[in-house]
Amino acid sequence: MTDLRETALNSKAWPFEEARRLVKRYENGPPEKGYVLFETGYGPSGLPHIGTFGEVLRTTMVRRAFEILSDIPTKLICFSDDMDGMRKVPDNVPNQEMLAEYLQMPLTSVPDPFGEHESFGHHNNAMLRRFLDTFGFEYEFYSAREFYRSGAFDETLLRAAERYDDLMAVMLKSLREERQQTYSIFLPIHPETGRVLYVPIKHVDAGEGTVTFDDAEGREWTLPVTGGNVKLQWKPDFGARWAALGVDWESYGKEHAPNTAIYSAICSKLGGKPPEVFTYELFLDENGQKISKSTGNGISIDEWLSYASTESLSYFMYQKPKTAKRMYFDVIPKAVDEYHQQLRAYAGQDTAARLNNPVFHIHGHNVPASNMVVSFAMLLNLASVAHAEDKEALWGFIRRYAPDASAETHPDLDQAAGFAVRYYNDFVKPHKVFRLPDEKEAAAMRDLADRLAAYDGPQDDEALQTIVFAVGKDHGFEPLRDWFKALYEVLLGASQGPRFGGFVALYGVAETIGLIEDGLAGTLAA
Repeated sequence: MTDLRETALNSKAWPFEEARRLVKRYENGPPEKGYVLFETGYGPSGLPHIGTFGEVLRTTMVRRAFEILSDIPTKLICFSDDMDGMRKVPDNVPNQEMLAEYLQMPLTSVPDPFGEHESFGHHNNAMLRRFLDTFGFEYEFYSAREFYRSGAFDETLLRAAERYDDLMAVMLKSLREERQQTYSIFLPIHPETGRVLYVPIKHVDAGEGTVTFDDAEGREWTLPVTGGNVKLQWKPDFGARWAALGVDWESYGKEHAPNTAIYSAICSKLGGKPPEVFTYELFLDENGQKISKSTGNGISIDEWLSYASTESLSYFMYQKPKTAKRMYFDVIPKAVDEYHQQLRAYAGQDTAARLNNPVFHIHGHNVPASNMVVSFAMLLNLASVAHAEDKEALWGFIRRYAPDASAETHPDLDQAAGFAVRYYNDFVKPHKVFRLPDEKEAAAMRDLADRLAAYDGPQDDEALQTIVFAVGKDHGFEPLRDWFKALYEVLLGASQGPRFGGFVALYGVAETIGLIEDGLAGTLAA
């Protein structure tokens, strides 16, 4: 463990870079609470989306890295702000007319539009936990409703009442003059309607721990700040939660970055030490727009898992978290194949290289071996030419290419074959466009068919690639990629494709000859 720790101290992998900040934070001894606390927040105003998963995954990666560098125990809290008032009806849920009647109600007081749980907040919390449990995350779930109502937040709320003027000074500097006139860090919950009220606070009694306000009808109310009778506005809530829980590390999207100073100041004035903060870039949909849980654009967790493994999603999340990335269906094949490339590389790497390998941060010390003897991209092309409707159609080719492979001995390949057929039929097939070859291309393809027919060597990727390469050179394709582009467009209906020699080895020499004949005859283009 000592050698591993020393190597990790110099690793350039971003989880270790973050973990080293926490090591320095407690270089003089562990925190009084006895553990280092990682937190990830969740606003359950809409269904959990893939960015939420990414946030918890990345936090887990930093937590794992810290546990290699330090002996201080750790804890991860997933905190749901389910006391938040529902400001608008999400676009991607049923019974929207019914929901519209509950605007400004805490999400845990809004009926579940799906009719499955106690409230809309409970439903979305359950969805979040199901997703996190599916991936095996170790976490403790905190509900703001329970946090406020149980008394766990009372000490901090009473301190907020005592230091109300100092906290308001922090907030007012960030607000427009018009907003300053009515703003308060406290939002009362109306005793009769149950709605979250955005009203001016007439008086804060620090000694009694109460707030006084008028409701919309002009009636005056005085409520204790404890016991779930009020909630904090979201920015003060962020900082107050840091102070109350003793949060040491939290990540959030760049939209929060301008508020970090506010969160930290609130935390400090309430007697806490602000955590180390990691700001990540956002995920974008196919049009370059931010993925939103309320509109449901982009790709969901369930959708990704319909076409690829959970590990491929984790791999995608690991990559360059501070760079904005398109996250749509077309990124899936690349993520799958790169994940397996890293698995294969890991087996032969030394400790330093392994700690920089994404699969270490996905699996920890239990990195599995890859049994993907055929790439996902190749499986997609095979599904195309075989007109596959199920994975068994692919296995006929796979067994011939790799006789020792089977669904039992290569479960990841078997799973990928099923995913490839589904992905091909949903995303590739509708967009395939075949064309006829020009005169030069047709001559080269006839030559390739003849050379393959005369070939009596092993169906080896490299040997077959050499034949394809030689035909392109002999027919004067310059650059040579134009030759391969012609093969892909005429035979596969796409401008990009696999290493063609490997494709021939997998699909079969006789079958490839037949495919070339169909391309030359115009059958494919027709």
